[in-house]
Amino acid sequence: MDYGYLRELFLSCLTADYRHVENAGSFALVRDGELLYIFFEKSNGAEDWINNLSYHAVSVRGEQDGWFCHEGFLRVWNSVLPYLENLISSATVRRIITVGYSHGAALALLCHEYIWFTRSDIRTVCEGYGFGCPRAVWGTVPEEQERWKRFFLVRNSGDLVTHLPPRISGYRHVGNLIEIGEREKYTGVDAHRAENYLTELENMQKRTQRT
Repeated sequence: MDYGYLRELFLSCLTADYRHVENAGSFALVRDGELLYIFFEKSNGAEDWINNLSYHAVSVRGEQDGWFCHEGFLRVWNSVLPYLENLISSATVRRIITVGYSHGAALALLCHEYIWFTRSDIRTVCEGYGFGCPRAVWGTVPEEQERWKRFFLVRNSGDLVTHLPPRISGYRHVGNLIEIGEREKYTGVDAHRAENYLTELENMQKRTQRT
């Protein structure tokens, strides 16, 4: 794993120029030729926290493609989607990378799945990255491994947010987990802080360069 690349993606996510839409949805777009980056911002207000705590499981597409996710995250994603769907479906876009932090990581996960579902022509080259991602998927999902085969969850060890909602409620992580940091180095809250993610990504980068 290229931890330098992960650090650059995370920095870009932290510093992106976000657009704010209904239900406190926040996203940013960066275009590089045929490559599209979609960034999703962390929680930045009371409405975000209301959505974060609305974790009743709801169907994503009903009978069309039956799987369930976090109600609050889906509400925000459905508010953002109308601003993205034309660009995502554009034939001029041949690769998409979604990136999010915290609350935004759950949106990046949902966005990545939407791209997988609607753009089968490019799904093998699209990627997603969720830093400090809460659990967003409930129960089992058809073709789960394929949907999130190229989605990566980056977790600083001990990060409290990545353990919410509690597993006992039926929620769980999907995709590929990348663990950084040292156990018990931070409190659960401190492990989630952006500056500590940056520190541990840099530490991982230095460690891999030495080996």
